[in-house]
Amino acid sequence: MVEHDTLPRPFGSRITHYAVACVVLLGALYYVWTTLPSATPARAPQEAEALALVQNHPAIGYPTIAQAMNGHVRAMKDRGQGVRLGEWRVKHVEGDVFEIRIQLRDQGVRGQWFEREYIWHAHLQLKKVNAASLPADGVTPKAPDPDPPTTPSPPGSSTR
Repeated sequence: MVEHDTLPRPFGSRITHYAVACVVLLGALYYVWTTLPSATPARAPQEAEALALVQNHPAIGYPTIAQAMNGHVRAMKDRGQGVRLGEWRVKHVEGDVFEIRIQLRDQGVRGQWFEREYIWHAHLQLKKVNAASLPADGVTPKAPDPDPPTTPSPPGSSTR
């Protein structure tokens, strides 16, 4: 039987080994934390409904908001200007109200870059979409007033 003389590893080597293992473990946890969806499964159908409500809402000059955003990107690319449309994001605000956001980065004619954030509020129960940012207001048509404005009667036309 052969005996192996095992020398104990130096203390610094053990510390380095454990430090590397901790860094790898923390990196893996950070990756999982930032990439996995954080929404609760019960809210996912409502988030999808809110997103669809906004994306399919009529837009100024286009049948839907999603088509308006994609049309703008296509027009910028056709002109040879840089453009990047971000991901659609949905956030629960309260009750049946959800906030939908998308960022658009586009390049001006002089080469400068502009970033705009389009924000809408989707009211699921009312099936209503409201623009919540100035850029979104430029895409979303105004809802007609429910009450027609009353015109004042001309002076001297009162009935007695």
